This record gives sequence, structure tokens and C-alpha cells, in this order.
Amino acid sequence: MKIIIDEQSVAWYREELDLGDGDSIRFFPRYGGYSPIQSGFSLGISPEPAKEAKVLTEKGGLSFFVEEDDLWYFDGHDLEVQFDEKKAEPAFHYHK
Repeated sequence: MKIIIDEQSVAWYREELDLGDGDSIRFFPRYGGYSPIQSGFSLGISPEPAKEAKVLTEKGGLSFFVEEDDLWYFDGHDLEVQFDEKKAEPAFHYHK
């Protein structure tokens, strides 16, 4: 599994969450919502330091990660975070 994130999404997270260089964002499964890969769950984000990051991508001075205990959610998919111009926010896409 890998995390792919575009520059516009990095800038959006930095601005919206008031993040600075060296800060981290965790991607994790949360109960409820919609996901094309896990029924009954959706993807959450949290600005927090990694504890046991299994997948980590650094871009634009920020770290984006998934903890080992959360890998089940992705079911072998890569996570692509791509800025959605119409919604003016990052969107999640999953690729096998």
C-alpha cells in the first residue's frame, strides 16, 4: 500500500488544519459514512503524530500516514488524495 497526495491537497490540509513543517496527518477508518472499499466505514483524518506507522508519505513538509492497526480498511488498495476543484477540498480515491 502507498499514499499518493497532490500539492493542492497538501496546501489545503496545511491551511485548514493550521499545520506547519514536521506535522503529521493520520488516515484511519471510522464507523459510518460511505467508502467504496469497506461497507459501513469511511476514511477519517486526524492531525497527530505517528505511533506505529506502517505506510508513510512525506510531501510539502508534512507527513501522511496509516497505522499498522488500520491497514485492514484499505484491503490492499493504494490511497490517492487528489484535490477536487468543484468541492474545493481533497477527495479520496482507491486503486488496487
